[in-house]
Amino acid sequence: MTRLRNDTFLRALLREPTDYTPVWLMRQAGRYLPEYCETRRRAGSFLDLCKNPDLACEVTLQPLARYKLDAAILFSDILTVPDAMGLGLYFAEGEGPRFERPLRDEWEIRNLACPDPHAELQYVMDAVSVIRRALDNSVPLIGFSGSPWTLACYMVEGASSSDYRRIKTLAYSRPDLLHHILEVTARAVTAYLNAQIESGAQAVMVFDSWGGVLSEAAYHEFSLPYMQQVVSGLIKEREGRRVPNIVFTKGGGLWLESIAAIGADAVGLDWTMDIGRARALVGDRVAIQGNLDPSILFGDNEIIAAEARRVLDQFGPNPGHVFNLGHGISQFTSPDAVSVLIDTVHSHGRAIRSLA
Repeated sequence: MTRLRNDTFLRALLREPTDYTPVWLMRQAGRYLPEYCETRRRAGSFLDLCKNPDLACEVTLQPLARYKLDAAILFSDILTVPDAMGLGLYFAEGEGPRFERPLRDEWEIRNLACPDPHAELQYVMDAVSVIRRALDNSVPLIGFSGSPWTLACYMVEGASSSDYRRIKTLAYSRPDLLHHILEVTARAVTAYLNAQIESGAQAVMVFDSWGGVLSEAAYHEFSLPYMQQVVSGLIKEREGRRVPNIVFTKGGGLWLESIAAIGADAVGLDWTMDIGRARALVGDRVAIQGNLDPSILFGDNEIIAAEARRVLDQFGPNPGHVFNLGHGISQFTSPDAVSVLIDTVHSHGRAIRSLA
């Protein structure tokens, strides 16, 4: 077994007792850090940064150099999988990600195929390996992917959307075609995450960023079953220890009990639901990750500390809590605010654990 100097995050995901509440932040390597902005400038573009394993390692480690975080997360993008499927990912200045060849015609959908993660996506696996070596067993490395539904949204819409008109039209006019996209994408995501695990990722997370735009019936048809398919196909043990997995649907609090039943080790929670109520609903079936509103980091230090303590108090001294934001950290966040948050989580989380 590979011995980590700090495995608190992994033990919390497996609902084992920990001395304190571990913390990491979604988008912890990002534009709020001046050192990240400098590395991105040197890379030339966001995609060039993602596709350069050494630079991806550099930005992955930057937040750990500043803060006492309990996990690193691979620096990459959720859209690497559809890009490898041939859809032509690019980033328009000020407009976010776009695809040159979104799925429009039935023949394009029928021709969709899983990429080989050790061919088209080898640069991601190389980054995982480089980062693991650089971490030197200090903290665990998280790998990740978008969920099949979220990736399908981008693949059909061609970009971000305010109303998801194209993919919802497909869902209700040709559900057979959407299910085909989701089935192929679920197999691709499973292979992609397993390749990350084989390359050194010690936990993996599935980001269902757009699951919350669906109705309850549609979520249980087009999103949740495909996340369950991914989870069931994941490698569960590597290097002599369990490889935990996390699923996260933004806006999915209404379906928390259903999400907790798909076999994942942990469920991410956004900030719209009380974390104590969430734990009461799922009991000890899964760990819970979350769930501070990222906008609280725009408040003063006293507010940040008070709101962090509130989340910890709501969860209580029970095992199985990984502190995180309810979504990604904003690029406008002060790095000093993050210091206040992490210090508070560690100190107050330790005090709470002493009551267990």
